[in-house]
This record gives sequence, C-alpha cells and structure tokens, in this order.
Amino acid sequence: MERALEDPIDPRERLLELSRERGASLASLSELLGRNTSYLQQFIKKGSPRKLEEGDRRTLAEFFGVPEAELGGTGSAETSAAREKSYTTSRSRPEPEWVEVPRLAIGASAGPGALPLDEVAFDAFCFSRRWLAEHGLEGAQLSAIMVEGDSMEPLLRDGDEILIDRSPRPFRDGVHVVRLGDTLMVKRVAQAGADRFSLLSQNLAYPPVDVSAQDIEVIGRVVWKGGRI
Repeated sequence: MERALEDPIDPRERLLELSRERGASLASLSELLGRNTSYLQQFIKKGSPRKLEEGDRRTLAEFFGVPEAELGGTGSAETSAAREKSYTTSRSRPEPEWVEVPRLAIGASAGPGALPLDEVAFDAFCFSRRWLAEHGLEGAQLSAIMVEGDSMEPLLRDGDEILIDRSPRPFRDGVHVVRLGDTLMVKRVAQAGADRFSLLSQNLAYPPVDVSAQDIEVIGRVVWKGGRI
C-alpha cells in the first residue's frame, strides 16, 4: 500500500495492518523478537511499551520489508527507506518462522484396516522451523493424518493425529504408515528377512502380520503424535 510521505503514521496501527497483510499473528511476531507472546498485543492495545526498542523495530521492519519510520523510527521515511535498502541488500530476508504441515482427510487404521479417503488437505498444523530443525525434520515432506482403531494403544490411540515424514530415506525399523492393498495402516514395521516385513501392533491382542515387501508400500515414518488427554 502506497503512503504519502507527509501522512502521519501511527506505528501501532501500521504494525497491526502489516501483520494482517502478511497473515502473521502478533504472538508469532513477538516470538520472532524473542519476547513473550503477548508483547506486541500489549504494545498495540495497551500502549506498553510506549515505543518499540530499536532492535525490535529493525527486526520487524526487515521482516515486513518496510522503512523503520513506519514503525516509529526517528528520521524521515526517505532516510529510513535508504537505510533499510542498504541493510537488506547486504543480508537476505529471514525465512518465515513457521512451516505449515497439511492435515489430510485420511484415517490410518490402527485396527484391522480402513480404506483411505481422497488425499485432500482440509487444514494445516503450524510447526516452528526451529523445532523441525532440532528434530532433524528441516525440509522434510510432512503431512498429518488421524489414527483409527486401538491396535497401537497405548502408544497411539484412536483419534490421535500423527505427523508423517514422507521424504525418501533408507528404511529402518520403527512406526510407519503403510499401504497394504487398498488399506492404510499404522504399525511398527520391522524387517523379517530377505524381502519380508513384520507389521507389529502395540496392543498384544493383535498378532503380528508377516508380509512380502512387494505387497506393501511404506508411505512414511511417524515422527510425532498429538491428541487429547
């Protein structure tokens, strides 16, 4: 949005406007500054602090690609714009702090089996880029689906949502989502000799299933779970 240089700019209104345009919450922007999640909400709604600290203002201006003057910096907008241009040309703009992971309209059976629905994302989870990197998932091909059934209890319960890493990686034993025929299942998968796998349930009421490697497709490794207590 173009603004005349002579128009007065309220830094609080401008920050709120920029956050809405970018689709970034005030809480996530506060975390970007290393502050508590209510910091910018209090700045905008309650006027505390009275003005942004220089380092915070510079970080936000760089994130939004605007002159610091629009966020309460001293000096003219032209001077701030020139300084900002010089600053950003010598340093790449930071990557977004959050990664959206699609929630797919699919149920992976933890029981006898369930037919999958169309793989359509109906929503998304947001994960911190830092958290993903700490867990070795930076750049991974991630998606989230729901667990159906009780064969993986108590590890996974009916209704839990699981994060699947679908990146091509060498296979290793662990909890995976696999496709057996037209059925998606979540099981502990272990190699059982040449070209054989065992599909193991956490719930001992369900016996192991021994299958040929040709009969199953390993969709991805389960790397996180979430659910109601």
